[in-house]
Amino acid sequence: MKPIKLLYTSTFHLALVYMVLFASSVLLLLGFIYWATAGYMARQTDATIEAEITGLAEQYRRRGLQGLVIVITERMARNPNGASIYLFAASDYSPLAGNLSHWPQATKTDDGWLNFHLKKNLLDGKSHPARARPFLLRGGLHLLVGRDIYELKEIQELILSALSWGLAITLCLALIGGLMMSWSMVHRLEIINQTSRQIIMTGDLSRRIPTRGTGDDFDQLVDNLNTMLVQIEELMVGVQQISDNIAHDLRTPLTRLRNRLEQMRWQKPNIDQYHIQIEQSITEADQLLLTFNALLRIARIESGSHNSLQASVDLEILVRDASELYEALAEEKQQLITIDLETCPQIQGDRDLLFQALANLLDNAVKYTPEGGNINITLQHRHPKIEIIVADTGTGIPLEVREKVLQRFYRLETSRSTPGNGLGLSLVAAVTKLHHAQIKLENNTPTGLRVILVFSLNS
Repeated sequence: MKPIKLLYTSTFHLALVYMVLFASSVLLLLGFIYWATAGYMARQTDATIEAEITGLAEQYRRRGLQGLVIVITERMARNPNGASIYLFAASDYSPLAGNLSHWPQATKTDDGWLNFHLKKNLLDGKSHPARARPFLLRGGLHLLVGRDIYELKEIQELILSALSWGLAITLCLALIGGLMMSWSMVHRLEIINQTSRQIIMTGDLSRRIPTRGTGDDFDQLVDNLNTMLVQIEELMVGVQQISDNIAHDLRTPLTRLRNRLEQMRWQKPNIDQYHIQIEQSITEADQLLLTFNALLRIARIESGSHNSLQASVDLEILVRDASELYEALAEEKQQLITIDLETCPQIQGDRDLLFQALANLLDNAVKYTPEGGNINITLQHRHPKIEIIVADTGTGIPLEVREKVLQRFYRLETSRSTPGNGLGLSLVAAVTKLHHAQIKLENNTPTGLRVILVFSLNS
């Protein structure tokens, strides 16, 4: 990635914000360190001067002016090259004793201290900073006690320099770290963007974004995106299959309808024949409308746009109503519908959709069960689940195609001659998914099919 492009990324801007916050915290920390070291040394120097002043004041009270001069002379003699500064001066500030040749020209601060520079009597010949406190004695005499703070200033400058370099190095490392972090994040985002662009340009939904296998946030994001791509691919394949199925399954009835109308246009007028063909055409058109309505209803349910009325549904009453609806149809084929119901808690759902799903299962059971067969509906409570089982003694569904029969328009070869459009189980699957339930297809004993709808009381 180009450096200029990297500088304009949001990750780099975030790294800069982090660097500023980090630098501010480091600056506060270094300031505290400086105050705790150099400031402590300066306070210790002032405390030393205050201690010497206290000692000299005690000597002055006990021994007078002459004794004070002797004490100052003795202290200078013990450490002639020391950092202590003494000056005992007359009322006109002319020196009487001490190691300063003149009274320093300095303005007294608000706290009574004098800050000045030493110009003479220094072995190294340098101008050293000094700090002292003046006092006015009896008779207009002046006393100045202080210390040479050259070494203190050197140490403070050394500490300040070290802290400044530390701050600079910290900022440089933070900037380098921010660049590296930004490059890593942008590189991984670029992989996602590159794959997305390839999918957009080529329309190849089979492409997937590679992961590092670290399980971090980016890998989780990539896994979610790949899962979304899988679902989109499945939906697109489903749309294509539905289009193919519509073209295949609806072409025959549409062609038959057109041929009948074409025949009516060219044949000789015959009122009775016209009525028969018109009724057949209307029946054909109604069947096509039912197919399209079923498709639209399934699409609305699967897309979540169906305004489902969530209410308490008593499954026991639901099963009784559905079985009564199909009893007459089953009697025509000499079939026996039996029900086995347990008392179950009510569930939340759309009663109309659930009734339609159960009706579709019963319709299939009646349709594919031979004459004299049996159909059993069971409602059982297996906490925390409730199961509705529709079992018949029909031909059943082979194991290898049980997933396919839940797709739109899929029909077994043995049922091609049977009226229907292959949407019944598709609608059942959509309603089941809408209610967060499961649908299972199993073999019945000794023959036939068991369709199980499993509802969870926790959903």
